Amino acid sequence: MRNDFACFMKRIFFLLILVSVTSRLVLGQNYQTQTLYIYSFGKFIQWPEENRTGDFEITVLGDSPIIAELQKMAEKKKIGDRTIKINKVGSIKEFRKGHVLFIPAAQSALLSECLSKIGTQPTLIVTEQTGLGTKGSDVNFLLKEDRLVFELNQNALTKHKLKAANELTRLAILI
Repeated sequence: MRNDFACFMKRIFFLLILVSVTSRLVLGQNYQTQTLYIYSFGKFIQWPEENRTGDFEITVLGDSPIIAELQKMAEKKKIGDRTIKINKVGSIKEFRKGHVLFIPAAQSALLSECLSKIGTQPTLIVTEQTGLGTKGSDVNFLLKEDRLVFELNQNALTKHKLKAANELTRLAILI
């Protein structure tokens, strides 16, 4: 009973974090906020059993200011007891495996190639360009009325053998 309560309190805490990061943005992309979301995705997305051990790997395709933010976060936090490892690849051909693949807006044209490379691997594909949620990314960041929001493509998640917790689906724009 005590473990159930502790688990419930942890979920409430992370739900509050997710809600708090939807604060208004001043200008452009807010990579600190996106980093908090990606960290929360690590906790609220369920990976297949074989992907729940070892380092939690986040890969960024190409150059992006989010890399520095992700590295700062990885130095201070863990996903459960797992170390967070940040990787950068110059092309999707270099990608081998990972829990999250972040495709910056500048690399958006490569989504189709990324989807082909990933196939049905349990990799959460995160994008930040209008329209990419409906084109197959699992999570797509958007600015809506100067607020950072995210779309959650449930069909894409299923294809990648991933499942989002209810706490996450309540905050998302479901597509």
